[in-house]
Amino acid sequence: MLIACVQSDVTFANIAENRKRIVEHVHEAGKRQAKLVVMPECMLCGYAYESREAAWQHAVAIDDAVFIDLANLAATYDLHLSVGFLEKSGDQLFNAAALVGPSGVVGCYRKVHLPALGVDRFVDRGDIPYQPLQARDARVGLAICYDSSFPEPMRVLALGGADIIALGTNWPVTAYRTAEIVPPARSMENHLFFVAANRVGSEGGFKFCGLSSICGPDGVILAQSKADQPEILYADVNLAEARNKRIERTPGAHVIDRFEDRRPDFYEAVAAAKPASVTGKSANGGATTPPV
Repeated sequence: MLIACVQSDVTFANIAENRKRIVEHVHEAGKRQAKLVVMPECMLCGYAYESREAAWQHAVAIDDAVFIDLANLAATYDLHLSVGFLEKSGDQLFNAAALVGPSGVVGCYRKVHLPALGVDRFVDRGDIPYQPLQARDARVGLAICYDSSFPEPMRVLALGGADIIALGTNWPVTAYRTAEIVPPARSMENHLFFVAANRVGSEGGFKFCGLSSICGPDGVILAQSKADQPEILYADVNLAEARNKRIERTPGAHVIDRFEDRRPDFYEAVAAAKPASVTGKSANGGATTPPV
C-alpha cells in the first residue's frame, strides 16, 4: 500500500484556495497510485485565528459539499485521504479531521488535546473516542498535532487495531524537536506505521517547520522531509508488519511482543484525573512518599 504524506502551505481563512491546493495534491499522489493521502491540520481553512467568531466563519459541517467533491476525487484514483478542517456542529466548533474515501466520509475525529495556541484556544474539546477507520485494507487511526505528545491515545488506537496513525499537524519552528522525536517514538512503541503531515509557510506570526515523516514499525524512518518547503513524501508499506507485534531480534534469545508483554494491572495511575504529585495521593488512595 503506497502512502502519501503531504507537506503543504495553507492559505489562512481561504477555503477556496486551500480546496484547490488539496485537489492538486490528490491528483499528484493519485497519479503515483497512492492509496492513502495524509494532509496537515486545518488544511482547509488555516489555524491562527484570534477569536471563535472569526474561526466560525470558516468552519464547515461534515456534510458540506466540499467533502462530496473530495469523495468524487478519491473515487477517481480509488484512494482515501485525511484532511484537517474546522467543523461546526450545532453551536459547537471543533478542530477536526475527516477520512474521505470513494464512497464519501468514512469517519471524523475531533481534536481532544488542546494547547493554548491558535484556534485551539477557542474550539470545543473533541468528543469522539479514538477508533480506527477502514481505508481499503488498512485500519487508520486519526489524530491531530498535540494529541501525539500523549502516548495514551496512540496506544488506544493501536490496541483498537490501527495499522496506520494519520497525524495532521501544524508544528511551528519552536516545536521542531516534537517533529523529530515523536513520530518514530510512537511508531516504535506501538509497532505500526505513523504518518505525520506538517504544514509549511507562515500564518498569524507563526512559521511552520515542515519535517513531515512516515515511520514504520520499530521507529524506522521510511521517508522524511529535510526542508520547510512543500513536498509529498511516499512510502510503500506492508500492513502485515504492523499487525505482527511479536519481534524476534534474535530468534529464541531476544523476543519481545509490544502488546502481550504489557501489564495493564500496574498502569492504574495512567487513567487518574490528576497525577500523584498534584493530589498528594498514590493510585490506591494512600499518601505518596516523597523522594529522598
